[in-house]
Amino acid sequence: MSPQDPEDGLARCPWATSHPLLLAYHDQEWGVPLRDDRALFEFLVLEGFQAGLSWLTILKRREAFRVAFDGFDPRVIAAYGPEKLAALLNDQSIIRNRLKIEASVANAKAMLAAVDKFGSFADYLWGFVDHRPVVHAWDSLKDLPAETPTSKAMSKDLKARGFKFIGSTTCYAMMQAAGLVNDHLTGCYRWSQLA
Repeated sequence: MSPQDPEDGLARCPWATSHPLLLAYHDQEWGVPLRDDRALFEFLVLEGFQAGLSWLTILKRREAFRVAFDGFDPRVIAAYGPEKLAALLNDQSIIRNRLKIEASVANAKAMLAAVDKFGSFADYLWGFVDHRPVVHAWDSLKDLPAETPTSKAMSKDLKARGFKFIGSTTCYAMMQAAGLVNDHLTGCYRWSQLA
C-alpha cells in the first residue's frame, strides 16, 4: 500500500499506509482533539506500553488491553491489588512488563489526583497548549520532532505529580495521538481537516 491509497485516492502520512490498523487509526483518531478523560488516560497508558515497541504492536493488542485494564477506568485501575497485578502479568494477550503494569496503577492514582486539582484530566493536559491544538506544517516525516519544549515541560510536571513511564517523547506521542498537536503532514488529507 502506498501513501496514495488505491481504494480512495487520498494522500496520507506515509507511516499510516503499511497496515489496515494503522490506516484506520490515522484516519479516525490520530490528531483528533480529544477531551475525554478516560480516553486520554487510555492513550497515556498505551503510549507507556509502546515505549521500545512499535505502535502497530499496541494497536494489535488494544482491545485486549481494554479488557485487561477494565476499559481504562482509572478509579478501577487505581484500586488494583496483588491478585490483579499477578493476573495481568500472566495475561498473554497484553504486553507483560511488570514495570509498565505497575506504572499504569501509579498513573491511575496520579490522574485521579490531577482531576481533583484541575477539575478534569483534559483541562490539565490541554493547559500545556493553551487549550487549543498546535497546528504544525511539516512536509516530511523527517521534519517531525520526537519531543518539544512543551512535551518536556509536560513530562516534568507529570513526573512531579507521580506519573511513571512518561518521558518527553512519550508525552509528545500522546500529544500527537490526542490532537494537542496536529502533526499530519501538509500533503495528508487529514492535515487540512484538522487544521
